[in-house]
Amino acid sequence: MDDQYALARENMIRTQLIPRGIRDPELLQVMRAIPRERFVPALLKKMAYTDGALAIGEGQTISQPYIVALMTEALALKDTDKALEIGTGSGYQAAVLAKLCESVYTVDRIKKLLERAEQILTKLGYTNIHFKVSNGTLGWREHAPYDAIIVTAGAPYIPDPLIEQLAEGGRLVIPVGNRIGQELIKITKKDGNLFEDDLGAVRFVNLIGEYGWNETSS
Repeated sequence: MDDQYALARENMIRTQLIPRGIRDPELLQVMRAIPRERFVPALLKKMAYTDGALAIGEGQTISQPYIVALMTEALALKDTDKALEIGTGSGYQAAVLAKLCESVYTVDRIKKLLERAEQILTKLGYTNIHFKVSNGTLGWREHAPYDAIIVTAGAPYIPDPLIEQLAEGGRLVIPVGNRIGQELIKITKKDGNLFEDDLGAVRFVNLIGEYGWNETSS
């Protein structure tokens, strides 16, 4: 079975990521090594490397492998970086980040999902990921500023606290739009100014919270 998953990971790299322009060799190696099947429900393990998002419970999803790669590559992580993730979800994105930077602070409003992700990541030997149950739209102010911030849920606009917690020279990647679809936006902070790049159309679950969508709109 392990060999089967190893082949599936290699096929994911070869058919989903490289043809769509993912080029960072370190990122590709990380995604080639991380057992994505450990982060999905047992009944979906055989689908772990399919080219799409999968349900993980609580109305949430694990993102399509390509989207994970696209967002991570856009962050241009260095091994000395401190990253903030809004929306722990399955824990898979945090696993990818943690292999590429010094530390990851990950926040989720759903305690059950965060505890499950923490358990999986601990079993896999991660020691540089820190977890908090909280309203993700507020970030995690105690450990700011962050060199990189990634938001894995769609927002109506970029939450002000995340801009405030982004370090000079930092990068923020977030889906912004309506509840049906969003544009994936990369923000870079330079000399106190914000520079925006559009990375394309995406569709994420809603970012719920004070600086996101109301609970009733989810």
